[in-house]
Amino acid sequence: MSNTGSTRSAAITAPASTSQTVCDLVRPTAAPPTARRRWAGLAVLVLAVLLVVVDATVLVLAIPSITETLAPSATQLLWIGDIYSFVLAGLLVSMGSLSDRIGRKRLLLLGATAFGAASLLAAYAPSPAWLIAARALLGVAGATIMPSTLSLIRALFPDARERATAIGLWGAAATAGAAAGPLVGGLLLEHFWWGSVFLLNLPVLALLLVLGGWLLPESRDPRPGRWDLASVLLSMSGLIAVVYAVKEAAAHGPLRWDVAVPAVLGAAALVLFVRRQLRLATPLLDVRLFADRRFTAAVLGALIAVFGLAGVVFFMSQYLQLVRGYSPLTAGLAELPAFAGAVAGSVLTARLARRAGARAALVAGMAVLGLGLGVLGWLQQDTSYLLLAAVFVAVGAGEGLVYTLSADLVLSAAPAEKAGAASASSETAYELGTALGIALFGSVLTAVYTGSMALPDGLDPALAGRARESLGSAIEVAGSLPGPAGPALAHAARSAFVQGMGLAALLGAGVVLLGAGLAWWLLRGRRTG
Repeated sequence: MSNTGSTRSAAITAPASTSQTVCDLVRPTAAPPTARRRWAGLAVLVLAVLLVVVDATVLVLAIPSITETLAPSATQLLWIGDIYSFVLAGLLVSMGSLSDRIGRKRLLLLGATAFGAASLLAAYAPSPAWLIAARALLGVAGATIMPSTLSLIRALFPDARERATAIGLWGAAATAGAAAGPLVGGLLLEHFWWGSVFLLNLPVLALLLVLGGWLLPESRDPRPGRWDLASVLLSMSGLIAVVYAVKEAAAHGPLRWDVAVPAVLGAAALVLFVRRQLRLATPLLDVRLFADRRFTAAVLGALIAVFGLAGVVFFMSQYLQLVRGYSPLTAGLAELPAFAGAVAGSVLTARLARRAGARAALVAGMAVLGLGLGVLGWLQQDTSYLLLAAVFVAVGAGEGLVYTLSADLVLSAAPAEKAGAASASSETAYELGTALGIALFGSVLTAVYTGSMALPDGLDPALAGRARESLGSAIEVAGSLPGPAGPALAHAARSAFVQGMGLAALLGAGVVLLGAGLAWWLLRGRRTG
């Protein structure tokens, strides 16, 4: 393409103006790529989205190993888990709009290169602070990849019915990749150290860069306008400040200055962002899209569904390993039914929406997800795995359906030239929901765990403080105690953890079921698939 000598897609034609390259725009009258090239291009986009979503969950089974090797505090452990999603959420809108301006393919390939560099930094992190910083850089790179994948699907598949199938496969990869992350992590941790979960990215990225440069067409907004830096700063600072305030409020209570100040400043920044977008001729995000109830229902549905799911799933790996005693590989295999459910839910989304309508399909997916989370609220240390597997299937299927249908509704409601920014709205909701879910429900779990754990009499105060930090720390302390004190501490810690996880799961179920009712109301009068 252009003067790089890359192969030119059939969807691209050279513009008449000599001031533009052949990558500058996708003309509406250009012939679409051949069917074989379209589906091969989709495979490349699926590879890209797998990278980002697997990285969000592949680390969960490594938490006990990281705790043992780097000895992070409870707060650092939460930041290791959720900083990736925080940064993604803060930058997706900006990067989606940037992809509309400089080219979606170009930004995708630049982001993939940066993702590889950040993976190397994370793999060899010598301290918790280093790992947190590397995960933040991975979030920056991931924010350039995710909006580009979904918006390029619109460029590859102009036919709505074919595009729905493509989005179904894309959604299956996204949800199944998130579900398969723990399994991949378990396989690697069975034979290598925890940093290997990041090194896995490198061969995949090399393949993505080679095939993406060859198969993907370039597309962009032909009249993008300027990229408003003030809007970028307002959206990024507002989202990150609000999420930080929620996290700190859940962990330490809302009546603190270090919670109130970022909450007020973040909310003010977001209000200013919205007002600025309404005034700009070419806004970073066209907030008027939210006047379309399909768009609003899709974005809120994605946010609420993953908000209820993420916090519980993040701690499920600790339940399987530290409560039930599974090895990392066995824990990954135990979560495999969620993978199967996610694939099935995503692939069947288009068919369900055509038969029952988008409204019924979206609400049904959220209802199944909510009920599944509710069942997880009653788990005990010795609950039958068959029940757990059935719940994993239901939760995976519900999440796969909601995620895929939300993406399709967002793309259908937005104009083609704004596909990058619109896709970013959907992805922001997903990542923001993930970050908030981990922060809020993780903090609920930690608070219940700390407050309800009964420590053995006579335990050294320093050891007692370590045991209250996290379940992993408590199991480590218990292993160093002589006589019956060790098993007593381990049992008390496991019981407190299960109690906290149960409350978090029930809260998540309630949030998702309320979201299902909201989606039903927003999509009233709309049955179109």
